[in-house]
Amino acid sequence: MINLPLFLPGRSQNKVAKILAVDIGGTKTSFGLFTIVGANVNLVQEETYPSKNYLSFNVILDKYLQEHVSSIPDILSIGVAGPVVDGKVQLTNLSWSIDANVLQQEKGITKVFLLNDLEATAYGLAGIEKDDLAIIHSGEQKKGNVAILAPGTGLGEAGLFWDGSCYRPFATEGGHSEFSPRTELDIELFHYLRNETPLISWEYLISGDGIYRIYTFLRDIRGYKEPTWLEEKLRTEIPAAVVSHTAIRQLNETCVKAMQLFVTYMAREATNLVLKLKATGGLFLGGGIPPKIYPLLRDELFRQQFIQSDRMEPLLQDIPIHLILNSKAALVGAAYYGAFCD
Repeated sequence: MINLPLFLPGRSQNKVAKILAVDIGGTKTSFGLFTIVGANVNLVQEETYPSKNYLSFNVILDKYLQEHVSSIPDILSIGVAGPVVDGKVQLTNLSWSIDANVLQQEKGITKVFLLNDLEATAYGLAGIEKDDLAIIHSGEQKKGNVAILAPGTGLGEAGLFWDGSCYRPFATEGGHSEFSPRTELDIELFHYLRNETPLISWEYLISGDGIYRIYTFLRDIRGYKEPTWLEEKLRTEIPAAVVSHTAIRQLNETCVKAMQLFVTYMAREATNLVLKLKATGGLFLGGGIPPKIYPLLRDELFRQQFIQSDRMEPLLQDIPIHLILNSKAALVGAAYYGAFCD
């Protein structure tokens, strides 16, 4: 395991044999059935469903229970992409709403927990191996707060507070804070996006849809070329994946420039998060997009943009930056939360 001691109070004394963990995102919903072994959780069965194919979480939960579980689990722990308040959530990128108390009563489950998916990712750091991480910048290892930035369907952000002996994960909704243009090109992009929405959040750019928004700006406003073969792929495949894969292979200048801007904006918002949390303990990049664009993050552009600051460059230069390669981090984290925290 990685050397990141988390605050895990130890609910395992309740002798729960099995726990059902769920990671709900705008694109997919993953279920994992875990057993508790000492201070660890072991995944014994998993299934993933396309989120937007289902009208509600209840429908997809019933489907999973009918197909894969012989008896109702004692604990259901759900990581959700949205703000959890008093055990309730309206998901940000889905029309679903979830109430933990209602689920508990309707399904006859002893305990139901809801937590933000990035908070779950933070707990997941307790259960991943060193091989599940890639180093973007080794930096100087220090005890201190940690930041997590995770672009995918949306932009998730979380932190881990260092209390002097262990880390305590907490959720934020920082991805919905407002985008701040810096260069003339940024300002031009800002005005272009204002035709779509009156308020532009960082998530509007640092997400799958954001990649394509940047690309269309370069094509439609800046006059970058789109060859016929690329037009066809964008029409028939997932646009963000087409743009990023084409950029990594250096096959089209427009895609390359779009991903350079995407990486730049991702680095800038990572800087904002690290400075606001004073995350001297490090920055972790998670979510669905970063592992797929690892070659672009490994280049100097990300770190060059990350360390730019008015007077905090000496602090930022020492920050370790890691990429979370394990796509199950949030699912494992939801299991840890359900098993050991409350």
